[in-house]
Amino acid sequence: MPSLRWKTKALAIALFGLSFSMSLAASLSNFDRITQLPGQPQVGFQHYSGYVTVDEKKQRALFYYFVEAELDPSSKPLVLWLNGGPGCSSFGVGALSENGPFRPNGEVLVRNEYSWNREANMLYLETPIGVGFSYSTVSSSYEAVNDKITARDNLVFLNRWFRKFPQYRNRSLFITGESYAGHYIPQLAELMVQFNKKEKLFNLKGMALGNPVLEFVTDFNSRAEFFWSHGLISDSTYKVFTSTCNYSRYVSEYYRGSLSPICSRVMNLVTRETSRFVDKYDVTLDVCIPSVLSQSSVLNPQQVTETIDVCVEDETVNYLNRRDVQNALHARLVGLNRWLVCSK
Repeated sequence: MPSLRWKTKALAIALFGLSFSMSLAASLSNFDRITQLPGQPQVGFQHYSGYVTVDEKKQRALFYYFVEAELDPSSKPLVLWLNGGPGCSSFGVGALSENGPFRPNGEVLVRNEYSWNREANMLYLETPIGVGFSYSTVSSSYEAVNDKITARDNLVFLNRWFRKFPQYRNRSLFITGESYAGHYIPQLAELMVQFNKKEKLFNLKGMALGNPVLEFVTDFNSRAEFFWSHGLISDSTYKVFTSTCNYSRYVSEYYRGSLSPICSRVMNLVTRETSRFVDKYDVTLDVCIPSVLSQSSVLNPQQVTETIDVCVEDETVNYLNRRDVQNALHARLVGLNRWLVCSK
């Protein structure tokens, strides 16, 4: 009988510990729950945002935005979205400009009928530190950012994010993104596979790369061909852009802070011919100019789902620099005067 009492007591302690852990996780996620964003339409799903500290010593924290699936989120997979740049905001670009549930339109948010949260629980991560609302209180941390550190931080983030949302721990996980995420995603996936050999934590099912940067020379040097074949640059400019200073060389010099005079002259020539009035990512689109910006702010919300708002980036910047919006997001600017779409 004494052994039975001890077993009963041990079971009670274990159940109490489990209950405490679950309630603690629930309180952590509830702290990040967004009641309502300024100008947000009524929706039937929950969304959250806040920080996960990935380095306590240097107070390095990554900002996330998480939106549950519109219908039956418990049966839907978890999708992590990463924007590239490097240095561009997954929340400001990915969520608010591309595949999230809302888009800013003047003072309000309107629904995006093509939002990915119709089919999945979407997690947007601003990475690395210094991007969007992500920060470090130690300024030297920003000088030592590289792909290896970014991948490690992203792994630590996910591990700790699951403590806030344990119900998603065993959910099918897909990691997706675009541009320089062509580096972020495969390197994060590799760390996940290595981690799972020691402790099964990530139920990684696959990854998707959109317009990814995979290999600098091949990817970047296609720009000259693209511009020339669309009539954006002359034959002579195409020649110097492929021989004197190609785009991969320019990007390499630019990010190392050692831009040569010859590459500077070539890029000035290319920029002058393509002009500021052509969207380099979609040459068929208009670009946002002040007159367009003033018109876009008075669009009928019902029309936004049928119109490509070329000023959505400007409107996102204006929206996320509002103090009431930052408060609703549980976000703060550390070492910055303004929120930026892309950080250097």
